[in-house]
Amino acid sequence: MSLLEHVGSLRVKKSQIEDLIDQEQHRPLPDQSILTRLKREKLKIKEQISRLDMHVGTSNNSIRTLQ
Repeated sequence: MSLLEHVGSLRVKKSQIEDLIDQEQHRPLPDQSILTRLKREKLKIKEQISRLDMHVGTSNNSIRTLQ
């Protein structure tokens, strides 16, 4: 799996977690422990995406410099 594919799959997973958070928040009695866990997981994925995006950007700049 390429780095770009990995970032794409993380974005899909983040979107799925956002959907789960939304579903939980709209329940009659949302479970705060579930919301907390989902939000932490979403944050971890968001941080991974940011790190990988920076790495991809650095790699693309390096490639452009070599050309």
